[in-house]
Amino acid sequence: MEIVHTDKSSQAIGPYSQAIRVDGWVYSSGVVGMCRDNSVAGDDIASQTHQVFANLKNILAAAGCGLQDIVKATVYLADMEEFAVMNEIYSSYLDGHQPARSCVEVQRLPRDLRVEIDVVARPAS
Repeated sequence: MEIVHTDKSSQAIGPYSQAIRVDGWVYSSGVVGMCRDNSVAGDDIASQTHQVFANLKNILAAAGCGLQDIVKATVYLADMEEFAVMNEIYSSYLDGHQPARSCVEVQRLPRDLRVEIDVVARPAS
């Protein structure tokens, strides 16, 4: 098991890693809309979703893969009414790639954030 870390993404706000690589698979922790200095990217779902994907790209790159290598994503929303906005931005980053995905509404996210996404990826061999 290898810990994946990059300074190009927000840092973990608890005792966990940004991602773990095991047997060629990459498992990210929940990625949120926080900037490298751990400030919140914005109060709205759009700003935070864009930041989630900026962070995800950097974390996956540190693990030797990219967004096109995602096989499963789980999206956590503070308000399901914001699904359409998140979904449009999500689709724009994946550019036709369609990994398996679940999306759930949660009661609350850390720091009152709007969206969190975790992924499982496997780099092409």
